[in-house]
Amino acid sequence: MPEIVGPTLETARLVLRPLTAGDFDAWAAFSADDRVMRHLGGVQPRSMAWRGFTSSAGSWALQGFGMFSVIERASGRWIGRIGPHRPEGWPGDEVGWGLIHDAWGKGYAVEAAAASMDFAVDTLGWNEIIHCIDDANEPSQAVAARLGSTRLRTDRLPPPVDVEIAIWGQTADQWRARRLETTL
Repeated sequence: MPEIVGPTLETARLVLRPLTAGDFDAWAAFSADDRVMRHLGGVQPRSMAWRGFTSSAGSWALQGFGMFSVIERASGRWIGRIGPHRPEGWPGDEVGWGLIHDAWGKGYAVEAAAASMDFAVDTLGWNEIIHCIDDANEPSQAVAARLGSTRLRTDRLPPPVDVEIAIWGQTADQWRARRLETTL
């Protein structure tokens, strides 16, 4: 099976790369975990997980970007998907995240999302980055805040999801200024 062509981003503890066919079993397990999927549309059977997986893979082919597979350097295991995301009808250019449960609380989401935001601003030329976050998802709100994002507005996700969602985010200029502050 051909592999998806795209960049590989590296952080201190993580490797972010386009999906490979070998990632699907871990993606399917991620999609079946009720703790993980609570704020990501609910648990999905393997057949629905496949549709999301191939949609994300197709995004790389059609848009030149998509969610990255997040690989933990120390173990080499797949721990989630994080990155640029813009489905048809979406309320903006999103950098979203989702990690397996035992990767929570380690700062991985912030680390990978920051690398993805750099990619979105520096390579994709995005002027604004949003994060669609359920009001009840306090851990994701904390990730967004650590990235320097604030709650901007409320919007609706397009069908078939069709729910009201909080939109967090910041402009590219705000991200660049924050990035500069953290390197000084």
